[in-house]
Amino acid sequence: MRARLPDVNTRPPISALWGALLLSAGLMACSPQDGGTQAQTNQAQANQTQTSQAPPSRTQTPTNSTRVAPPRTDPDSGLLYIAAAALPREGQQTLRLINVGGPFPYSKDGASFGNREGILPNQPRNYYREYTVKTPGEGDRGARRIVCGTARNTQKTAECYYTADHYATFQRIRP
Repeated sequence: MRARLPDVNTRPPISALWGALLLSAGLMACSPQDGGTQAQTNQAQANQTQTSQAPPSRTQTPTNSTRVAPPRTDPDSGLLYIAAAALPREGQQTLRLINVGGPFPYSKDGASFGNREGILPNQPRNYYREYTVKTPGEGDRGARRIVCGTARNTQKTAECYYTADHYATFQRIRP
């Protein structure tokens, strides 16, 4: 014997099924035995689930563990930054000598740097000075230099750049 499918006209409408389902869920959630606290518990659990699964809001403030990284490039020159601590040991030593005004090991240290390559920001003549960074194993001055700009009328160092390849490329030493 074949199973007979119910007649479409005898099925209850969908709205009645949903109504019955919602009514039974509501009755279970607010049963008189627990004084209605089950509904409150269910709502709290639903809120907690939504909160724990929700992605962080764009308006949330960053926590102390979130730090904004400093820019990778100097906004004035467009050159990559390098930290003084990331310079070779000899470069760090040269930078210390520049900061205290010498004495420098090479007679050309402190000479005017013309920026003929045009890589550094344009400045008036004699703004930049070059200093040798010793290169271990080299018999002469080698290719490494630190070039610094001096602030007008104060002769204080305003900005410094490092080159490891004799002015072909530069990195701005992070102040």
